[in-house]
Amino acid sequence: MANKQKILIVDDDENIAELISLYLTKECFETQIVYDGESALDAVKSFDPNLIILDLMLPGMDGYQVCREVRMNSSVPIIMLSAKGEIFDKVLGLELGADDYMEKPFDSKELVARVKAVLRRFKNTSAPVAEEPATPGVKIKKVEYPDLTINLTNYSVIYKGKSLEMPPKELELLYFLAASPNQVFTREQLLDQIWGYEYIGDTRTVDVHIKRLREKIRDHEAWRLSTVWGIGYKFEVLL
Repeated sequence: MANKQKILIVDDDENIAELISLYLTKECFETQIVYDGESALDAVKSFDPNLIILDLMLPGMDGYQVCREVRMNSSVPIIMLSAKGEIFDKVLGLELGADDYMEKPFDSKELVARVKAVLRRFKNTSAPVAEEPATPGVKIKKVEYPDLTINLTNYSVIYKGKSLEMPPKELELLYFLAASPNQVFTREQLLDQIWGYEYIGDTRTVDVHIKRLREKIRDHEAWRLSTVWGIGYKFEVLL
């Protein structure tokens, strides 16, 4: 029997935390609840969760700081929860490394659906990178450029000969652009293609993810992630 996937719930509202835990337990997840930021960082080490549900308004160390600390050592998926609905708060959360953001009050079934969606996208990112055997009828989604290989089938990126750890949405965005070299996409097109119907967000979400990609992957003499001012972005092939 496969081990249950573990979800760490970080929320100082005991009722909300217990409700989230109840719904996730019914879906066969193993959960652990903590009520403050310091305890969350300890639990990341001891509980080793597959995903973190993180409230922003916590006593002491807030959710933003927790996210920042976690991202220094781990790429575990993080879904932020907050009563703050401002675009600034969402963008800041995504910029710090969150994979999704939900406003309170939220529908518990939607939260469970988002947990499953994020885990599906993330499930192969921590696996050892290996060439996938050819399977009849299955096309491997992979693009290759000098010093860069992006494989969407096993969610891996090889950059300058080394495996690069990358959250699912960043990898999907990079693959989408690189799979259509020199084609310009608007922010709205990218938001629709990568986040789709399940995400209602601001186009600045795309800017945040492009910024994070550029911090990890520098311009190459043969290619680069280019901004097309007033329109959007493209993966530009130079040679």
